[in-house]
Amino acid sequence: MEENKKSEENNIEPADALAEISLADLPPALRTACENAGWESLVPVQAKSIPYLLAGRDMMVQSRTGSGKTGAYILPIMQKIDLHQNVAQALVLVPTRELALQVSREAQMLVAGSELRVAVVYGGVGYAAQLEAFRAGAQLVVGTPGRILDHLLKDALSLDHLKILIFDEADRMLSMGFYPDMVKIRKYVPSQGIISSMFSATFPPQVIRLSSQFLRKPELLSLSGNQVHIAEIEHAYYVVPGMRKERSLVRILEIENPSSAIIFCNTKDTVHYLSVVLKRFGYDADELSSDLAQSAREKVMARVKRGALRFLVATDVAARGIDIPDLSHVIQYEPPEDPEAYIHRAGRTGRMGSSGVAISLVAEMEKFKLHNIARFYNITMEERPLPDDEEIERVVAERITALLEARLRSRDNLEVERMQRFVPLARNLAQAEEELALITMLLDDYYQQTLHAPPVQLAPVAEQQPEQKPKPPRKRPRPGPGHKKERKY
Repeated sequence: MEENKKSEENNIEPADALAEISLADLPPALRTACENAGWESLVPVQAKSIPYLLAGRDMMVQSRTGSGKTGAYILPIMQKIDLHQNVAQALVLVPTRELALQVSREAQMLVAGSELRVAVVYGGVGYAAQLEAFRAGAQLVVGTPGRILDHLLKDALSLDHLKILIFDEADRMLSMGFYPDMVKIRKYVPSQGIISSMFSATFPPQVIRLSSQFLRKPELLSLSGNQVHIAEIEHAYYVVPGMRKERSLVRILEIENPSSAIIFCNTKDTVHYLSVVLKRFGYDADELSSDLAQSAREKVMARVKRGALRFLVATDVAARGIDIPDLSHVIQYEPPEDPEAYIHRAGRTGRMGSSGVAISLVAEMEKFKLHNIARFYNITMEERPLPDDEEIERVVAERITALLEARLRSRDNLEVERMQRFVPLARNLAQAEEELALITMLLDDYYQQTLHAPPVQLAPVAEQQPEQKPKPPRKRPRPGPGHKKERKY
């Protein structure tokens, strides 16, 4: 009880705060929806945020993953939708197929017994079921930005009657590389009369800038208390096995997907070894140590100064005085011997209004030392689970699917016509188990090449002016015949 009270004291609410709502205060239809879901009461994020969404205020709601935020926006959506209009009136954008399915399942559970229709839309599967859901008059659409944009470009989905726009896990959408697609989707959203809200576990500066582009004078409601706060630097650690530690780092890089990072080691031998491993895995990495010849050091420093190096592996001594522009991550492959060095390392990121993440790899016994550092410097340190093979495969599959679909959208009619000559070969390769290695190699090569591209920077916030919808192409690019087959992850 005392802990909950303390957490509430750390909440952040708008200046013109609204009283929280209880289940008994909800309109009858929403109370019935909660009964369908078996809810006996509202959780804090629902009780606090629902009044703002019902009042039509654009909000940035900060709440931890798994805190019940899906219900916090689905219930207001149900209240706002006109069931007599069989058109898309609410759009929920999510970063992954997994979350799209999760949100749609909860929405279906809440709307059970009503006439509200829900469509779930994501890449990597055929279009037929999604198009049928639109034709059936889906009023709530849940989907990933890439596939939503596909349907908008093909004029299969219209947002002309949109009333509510929700961004769920906005921080993850940026890390997945969806920002360009989100900007394009904005051109299809009506400029007036839209309620827009953003739900996220963290609100680093780049997400706040994003909110200014999509939300109208957004207000902040934070229910994360002292567990997750709006700060320039997030501090996290992974407990990793001592053997094959470099493989654990590769897994973490795949999940975190840093746009740039300094990876700190305690010795120059480890620096060289780790740099070689990362290069062999296809990462854009280089090393900096006292063993390097002057000419080699100058080449590395030149790449660092112009922001053209993604991963710099270095010791504290070698990295002294180096400032990488827009450094997104600091990774401590080995914890520093001196606790004060942790602060110096972590402070390399999150500069000049940017956000940053400081990640440490520790053995089971080393995490106690890290906790002591966190207590001494009053740092909130989050432990993250080391990703397994299944999670890596899922994340990589979703990223490359989004990248490939975006590339397909960018092709003109002649390029689409040209690629048709490979349709028979693609079909044969997909059906022949012994040829699977060829497809796997091509996907791996393409994925690794995209890792070397410069990070996408958020555009400056322009003055709010009505935007014209882009005209659909005169001839729509159509996927090849094998496109409808569901891809197994």
